[in-house]
Amino acid sequence: MPTYSVPELMTLIIGLLALVLGEFVCTRTSSVRKLSIPAPVVGGILTSLVVSIVEVVAGIKIDFATQLRDVLILLFFVSLGFTAKLGALRSGGRPLFYICVVTVLLLAMQNLVGIGVALAWGAHPYYGLLAGSISFVGGPGTALAWAKEASAMGLQGAELVAVSAATFAVSIGAVVSGPIVTWIVDRHKLRSDMDSPNGSATQHVKKNVQPAASSSSLIATFLIIALAVWLGNQLNSYAQLMNLLLPGFLCSLLAGMLITNLADVRRISMPLDITDRVGDLALQVFLAISLMSLKLSAIGTIIVPLAIVVLLQVVLSAGIAYLVLFRALGRDYDAAVATGGFLGFAVSSMPVAMATMEQIAKRYGAAPRAILLITLAGSFFVDLANAIIVKGFVALLPWFTP
Repeated sequence: MPTYSVPELMTLIIGLLALVLGEFVCTRTSSVRKLSIPAPVVGGILTSLVVSIVEVVAGIKIDFATQLRDVLILLFFVSLGFTAKLGALRSGGRPLFYICVVTVLLLAMQNLVGIGVALAWGAHPYYGLLAGSISFVGGPGTALAWAKEASAMGLQGAELVAVSAATFAVSIGAVVSGPIVTWIVDRHKLRSDMDSPNGSATQHVKKNVQPAASSSSLIATFLIIALAVWLGNQLNSYAQLMNLLLPGFLCSLLAGMLITNLADVRRISMPLDITDRVGDLALQVFLAISLMSLKLSAIGTIIVPLAIVVLLQVVLSAGIAYLVLFRALGRDYDAAVATGGFLGFAVSSMPVAMATMEQIAKRYGAAPRAILLITLAGSFFVDLANAIIVKGFVALLPWFTP
């Protein structure tokens, strides 16, 4: 089958069109709006379906460019890093500790479920790890990184399993996280104690209207962002030299945290109003491009075991999120929003988690504490914990091998 590689600029244009489509569907369709599914998720998945139909009818494989998408996710997590100050980390207190503990429980359980399904299917347990926390919490980038390790061990089709599991995870997680947290909020009749639901959650943190940014402040802001992205790449290269597999976005988050905390020490004001807007736009476009790039046809060969493991992972993650975390956090509105963010990164990815919380905040009201907790736990802690736990399971694989 011939392949058509879509250039970067055209990929961006189609991604923006997908975002506009998602906004249109969410605005005009009450059922989608009630489920609190983010607009880039709706537009991205619909565009992916259209692309799949075109591929089948025309007999052409369509590959979207990935370089711009990779830059967008770095920009988003750099903007998150700018808001993650050590003082705020200390203020997380016991709720942050609860989220971290529950996250470790989730990671271990996801890997046990994946290994169990793999063994029941007569497959190597490493395939189960690829369909466990590697794909569901780690995402496509982490899945491909570990799949290369599996291929080096001689496991055939490891990349197909990893990509398929991550594809399913992103698709299903993006769709289910919003409706589940909406059900929690409505079931317990929860509402925000802050302003009326209007605008993004992060915008509610700012009480004063920000003046229009000057051209010099914009230049300085983009210089800081570019510096943070470069520093994140340097940190990622150093981690690879230490044989530590970390996703690039985590290193960008750490770089943003380093810069903003150094600025605090030097009493330098950070232009968070601009970086928040840059991060929000980068997140939306990233989600739209990522979801429209999904290869829905690639999962056909392993659809049955993959569907089983995805169903089990969703039920497991939703159960832990609602029965354990929501109750541990106090069963209030912030707990519900944090539970939605937790479920977003537990089944899909951190961008989906943030988009889900933003969507809930737009509908029900702001929850800045929940945003902060999930940002700190989901972005800073979970990938480090996932890397450690996966390495531990890899070391224990001989115990699971028949």
